[in-house]
Amino acid sequence: MVRVGLVSLGCAKNRVDSEVMLGHLFNKGYTITDNAEEADVLIINTCGFIQSAKEESIETILEMAQYKEKGKCQALVVTGCLSKKYHDELEKELPEVDGFLGTNEIDKIGDVVEQILAGKKIAEVNKKDDYLYDSSKPRILTTPNFYAYVKVAEGCNNRCHYCTIPVIRGAFRSRKKEDILNEINLLGERGVKEILLIAQDTTSYGLDLYGKPELVDLLQEINNNNNINWIRVLYSYPIFFSDELIKTIKNLPKVCHYLDIPLQHCSDKILTTMNRKGNKQFIKDLVYKLRTEIPDIVLRTSFIVGLPGETEDDFNELLEFMQEMQFDRVGIFTYSREDGTVAYNMENQVPENLKKQRWERAMQVQQEISYAKNQQRVGKTFLVLVEGTTSEGLYFGRSQYEAPEVDGKIFFSSNQSLASGNFVNIRITEAYEYDLLGEIVHESS
Repeated sequence: MVRVGLVSLGCAKNRVDSEVMLGHLFNKGYTITDNAEEADVLIINTCGFIQSAKEESIETILEMAQYKEKGKCQALVVTGCLSKKYHDELEKELPEVDGFLGTNEIDKIGDVVEQILAGKKIAEVNKKDDYLYDSSKPRILTTPNFYAYVKVAEGCNNRCHYCTIPVIRGAFRSRKKEDILNEINLLGERGVKEILLIAQDTTSYGLDLYGKPELVDLLQEINNNNNINWIRVLYSYPIFFSDELIKTIKNLPKVCHYLDIPLQHCSDKILTTMNRKGNKQFIKDLVYKLRTEIPDIVLRTSFIVGLPGETEDDFNELLEFMQEMQFDRVGIFTYSREDGTVAYNMENQVPENLKKQRWERAMQVQQEISYAKNQQRVGKTFLVLVEGTTSEGLYFGRSQYEAPEVDGKIFFSSNQSLASGNFVNIRITEAYEYDLLGEIVHESS
């Protein structure tokens, strides 16, 4: 019995790749373990998006390599984005690694592990970006069994000047609608209650296959699935938000009134430098339209500070914009200078210490907004998906207004035993910057 352990780094899109690899390995007869010390094979699915992610990937590879000495590891395999972009350099600098795969060789993981265990070293990284997983492929969920990410497309065509995704993952390519729906049917039959649709640009879904965005039709079809309770749309590039899409989100009962729309900045000058489509007024109009049509909509976004050429005036404009727009959730990131991007060679690079100062200032602004937003929820009742319990015995979960892994949680107590994956109605009694405390109003399965 050969045991395989896998460490998945980076985003939810990478997690899906990891789950598909685990499915292939399981079907090949391997036993899956989360104990690195017991694993005969260790796989690190890396992220190479920004410098900090690359550093984390290298540190994890070196950490897992130690199990060749202190554990049972006979094969160390590196896959994913970092391996795709830098496999030649990694091969030279990490002789302890037995195999390298990119982002297009996911289906080959079982065969590669078999060859490594037979004594071969493997470096198979296909530069042609044409891979798409499909519903016929086995998949082992690494999320709790009540929610799952579904990748509707791969790659990206937006070519933002700071971003390495098109270099690593290739051009935007959508999965067929029928295949996505089949996968969701299978997940629903396995007990999944919440589907999180992801891609580098979900609002462009279908444009390459059908000649126009097809997210509206996809949402309508998923909404008809009797096993699914919530549908959540993440990573929505703002330019393709049609009135029809907004009305669909408003009117379909299973679509969460929650959107993740990475905006990255508000200054027209910086948006142009980023090669982002749409200007500040376009963004404001979209936000106002969403809030007018769907008054309870929760909007999550992200901003990058410290892009080359960002002045203090540009940054202050961003802070004022955050105060004006009052986004419910915001992720702030410092610009990471990545080779292979247009921004890498731009003049007026912002010093690291100034980037950090701007990050701290923006985070402080958003913490105050987040706290005020959460205070407005005190006294209100929300349907909450139970996720688990704390060491102190409190239950915790999420409403439709919180996404897993990135947002806060709702904590509450119960005299009854509650199973994860069930729904309960919770009245909010206390609010903090990110988390909420509440009490059960009425329990329902």
